[in-house]
Amino acid sequence: MEDPAPRSGSSSFVWLVGASQVVGLASVVLTGVWMGHYRGGFAWDGSAQEFNLHPLCMVLGLVFLQGDGFVAVFDFHRAAKIPNMYSLHSWCGMATLILFCVQWVMGLMFFLFPVASSWLRAAYLPVHVFCGLVLLVMAIGSCLLGITEKLLFSIMPTYSAFVSEGVLANTLGILLICFGVLLSFLITREEYRRPPNPEEEALSVHFKTLTEGGSPSSP
Repeated sequence: MEDPAPRSGSSSFVWLVGASQVVGLASVVLTGVWMGHYRGGFAWDGSAQEFNLHPLCMVLGLVFLQGDGFVAVFDFHRAAKIPNMYSLHSWCGMATLILFCVQWVMGLMFFLFPVASSWLRAAYLPVHVFCGLVLLVMAIGSCLLGITEKLLFSIMPTYSAFVSEGVLANTLGILLICFGVLLSFLITREEYRRPPNPEEEALSVHFKTLTEGGSPSSP
């Protein structure tokens, strides 16, 4: 008799993935509404509207996809003669970007190109997974700091009066936290990890023969 547990786990996995995507997309949409409706829209001319691209790209890129919102904020600071890298938000954001670049390069070296032996790749894999989770937490944390910083700069006199912009931005922060919690749960559950398919197993064997000086064995 077959065990019904895998079917139940598969069903919950689909729902959790769907929920994470809905929450993530809602976060992107709310960010677009906030910057587009309340902050004057978007531009690329050194104005405050160019800065509005930064939070949108941060949420869309570093949290939901991956992006380059840093260019917009540095260009805006230069045009407005505002100092760079003085806040905790900017420090955390830069650390996140640097870690992402390191993670990307290390992933290429260890898993795409055969520059490491199979045992070294196996030893690095848990570190790679852990750093990916850390990146998610750092990206969301940087966004939360940026949301608070932006609200304090923009609507400080009325923030405590529960104005609609403040409520929307705080809701965005809660959605980002929910998105991170859902993804962290999915990442850390063993039953949701996909087993390697035959093509990946064959590729792993091929990498092993290349890195250890052997020759691929034919079936």
